[in-house]
Amino acid sequence: MNIGLYLQRIAQVHGDRPALFSGREAVADYAGFYARAMQLAGWLTARGIGPGDRVAIFMKNVPDYLIVQYGIWLAGAVAVPINAKLHGREAAWIIENAEAGVSFASPGLSAALVEAGAGSEIVCLSSEPFAEIAAAVPLAAPVSRGADDLAWLFYTSGTTGRPKGVMITHRMLTNMALSYFVDVDQVHPEDTALYAAPLSHGAGIYNIMHVMVGAKHACPASGGFDEAEIFDLAAHHDRVHMFAAPTMVKRMTDAAKRVGARGEGLRTIVYGGGPMYLADIVEAVDWFGEVFVQIYGQGECPMAISALSRGDVSDRAHPRWRERLGSVGRAQSVVEVRIGDADGNPVAPDAPGEIMVRGDVVMPGYWQNPEATAKTLVNGWLRTGDVGSMDADGYVTMRDRSKDMIISGGTNIYPREVEEVLLEMPELSEVSVVGRPHPEWGEDVVAFVVMEPGHALDEAALDAHCLANIARFKRPKAYFVLGELPKNNYGKVLKTKLREMLEDVAND
Repeated sequence: MNIGLYLQRIAQVHGDRPALFSGREAVADYAGFYARAMQLAGWLTARGIGPGDRVAIFMKNVPDYLIVQYGIWLAGAVAVPINAKLHGREAAWIIENAEAGVSFASPGLSAALVEAGAGSEIVCLSSEPFAEIAAAVPLAAPVSRGADDLAWLFYTSGTTGRPKGVMITHRMLTNMALSYFVDVDQVHPEDTALYAAPLSHGAGIYNIMHVMVGAKHACPASGGFDEAEIFDLAAHHDRVHMFAAPTMVKRMTDAAKRVGARGEGLRTIVYGGGPMYLADIVEAVDWFGEVFVQIYGQGECPMAISALSRGDVSDRAHPRWRERLGSVGRAQSVVEVRIGDADGNPVAPDAPGEIMVRGDVVMPGYWQNPEATAKTLVNGWLRTGDVGSMDADGYVTMRDRSKDMIISGGTNIYPREVEEVLLEMPELSEVSVVGRPHPEWGEDVVAFVVMEPGHALDEAALDAHCLANIARFKRPKAYFVLGELPKNNYGKVLKTKLREMLEDVAND
């Protein structure tokens, strides 16, 4: 069924509930939200946009984003979300690859698309065409869609080349949302979803379950992630849910401790999208309390591979609580998870292998890319490219991306293990470990570090700490101090950039 029907249903019976907010300011109730989305759907239909056609969204986090998104779905079309931090040429490439007929863009971003020669009609939110939508004849009824029809075409971050378009169906989004209620968190009408992470990514997908129950949706007035603004809005709206990358959680913890804020009004912070280091989540729970839940997913299986419950994240009594907290939890209800060898066969408990997943929330394939699809979907299983293990209780621990594993002298070294140990040192703020080419060993281990303010690098102390906690061959052989680690638009550390830095040093 059309995912947009959830908005119609809540508007029919609870149209007077507040729905959309810009900061503290109410923008629309659910009746208004649905009416405006249906007008946009009618406008698209009059433009010749029909079932299955792609419509791009190159917008910052504003309430109109959700109106555009649901208008696209109600018209039977496919939303193509593009991160607002991408360069205009990158966004234009996605628009052309998706063959989007219309692209909605925030003021300031539409000019970048025009300059890049994006091959679609570009509608700026501040333009006359967008203003005309408010007077458009609304669609008579939502367009019927099948469960396997496309709803969302999500482009991967493309850190190793051109991004791939992940085909996400109405069935996938429905299963993800229903699984959320079972495996991640409950949502209540009194709750508020706060969108401080890009709506083009996981934070935006999480709007669906909040629409289902008629909860509120708030976009920070700044349009982005600002710790002080988040704390203010959480205290104002109360019962706030938000999705945050691990780097965002760390920034929130550091900012809160500086000013003595305890995150009043924060009900649930779902974190994922990258490695959460044990020291960081322990510190966050100690400061904010039992508000954290972890999820593990990929664009190819959006937000729905595994989950570590609120209880597991906060538990300090279980004899293996550290191991569980260092995991990404257990399989969510709508999927099977396996740790496989090179041929995809299951390995023994606790043995490392590739994390594999199958179920009704796994993509049918990549957009117009059968070669990549065949490499990633094998015998019904999604090969995630992540190295991990599963214990006898079903807890999955992610080791690293397979491409990030270091092989030194024929022995596998997982960077995350070394990073976890180094981050126990209070003088280090951030750490990223990569392999450096070595003529004898193949690779050796090096670490890029960001120091806490007022601290200087003490290699002898770091070496001693590593030798006391991990095998000698895993100890970094060199340390490089940076002001900040290079990250992509979703806060993931770009290890490809770090390797490029190593090449530059070697060539000097």
